[in-house]
Amino acid sequence: MQKEQSKIFVQVQPNTKKDEIVSFEDGILRVKISTPPVKGKANKQLIEFLSKKMKIPKSDIMIEKGATSKRKKLVIDGLTQSQLMHKLSDL
Repeated sequence: MQKEQSKIFVQVQPNTKKDEIVSFEDGILRVKISTPPVKGKANKQLIEFLSKKMKIPKSDIMIEKGATSKRKKLVIDGLTQSQLMHKLSDL
């Protein structure tokens, strides 16, 4: 049996005062991350932050595209697309 997977586009603004979710509209999750984009640190912080917010393991969140870009495509293991949308609507 194949594991459930969902995908989401995230626009990241690194090097801000605090980590926060700004909005979720037009299928794009906009997130501010306090860590600067140096040597993948902002990506690591993004995954840790989303993991805490959505209450899912960090290992279930992967950056599929855009590791060096502000706009990223994330793959979330273990959630259907509708489960992911439900979690995001609760944030």
